[in-house]
Amino acid sequence: MRRKIPSSSSLQAFEAAARHGNFARAAEELSLTEGAISRQIGRLESLLNCKLFDRVGSRVKLNAVGQNYAHHVRETLDRLDRNTQYIQGLPEGTKSLEISVLPTFASRWLIPRLGDFQKKYPDIMLNITVRTDPFILTGSGFDAAIHFENSAWAGMHTQNLLEEHLIPVCHPMLLVDSELKEQLLELPRIHRHQNPEAWEEYAREYGISFKYPAQGVRYDLHEMAISAALAGLGIALVPSIYVENELKNGLLIAPWPESKILKKQFCLVKPLEKGINNTTLVIFEKWLKTEAIK
Repeated sequence: MRRKIPSSSSLQAFEAAARHGNFARAAEELSLTEGAISRQIGRLESLLNCKLFDRVGSRVKLNAVGQNYAHHVRETLDRLDRNTQYIQGLPEGTKSLEISVLPTFASRWLIPRLGDFQKKYPDIMLNITVRTDPFILTGSGFDAAIHFENSAWAGMHTQNLLEEHLIPVCHPMLLVDSELKEQLLELPRIHRHQNPEAWEEYAREYGISFKYPAQGVRYDLHEMAISAALAGLGIALVPSIYVENELKNGLLIAPWPESKILKKQFCLVKPLEKGINNTTLVIFEKWLKTEAIK
């Protein structure tokens, strides 16, 4: 079936006119005449069989249909522009992967290890985009995702990588020579919005009784909580895999035990029909699994 796709000229004319709210300024931007802009939009409206602008005398204004369509057209043109520039910048013979990753996992675990991947596979370009929620991989533009195990990934292939266990950490200067358990009760606690009950669960696991377990500041990302701990703002309950270097170098300390129950499983998620036959993705998956067990 032949697709009903408007010409790029019509879409660019419409997007510019919608953005400026004026045919003359759109014409100036695209180095066209105002009449040419009007004709392109007329062709587009004819194809769509509806009006996109309300015309009052010499003035034009997007109607409700036009506003909705302009949003989708702008997204499509922006994505096409990015993809075109990306392809133009690919060295000949280079293979690429589009991977969706959780933000702190990307910055704290994956990216610091990518030097090894690039050294071993210099012909593979790995592009990383942050996505915090599960989504449908098919048609998303991603080859795979690194995310937590989740029922939302049903119908896709998942490969377990490593477990995330939470551990309390703080700046060394916050601790004095006294009983650690008392200080855990007294020092400011740092929470995450997504897991507000984590501290209460940790306390229950180790027989600690907080007077006000929910008390303390809240941040969206583990990265923010780690930064707050490094700044001496309190004790953060964060995945131990994210603070290995800080603990090793003495920038943070963790005198309290790691939780055995506050854990999540990271996995590589692949579309069934694509992930099996994508040899470049298979290479990346094998490398990931090797890194995860180090």
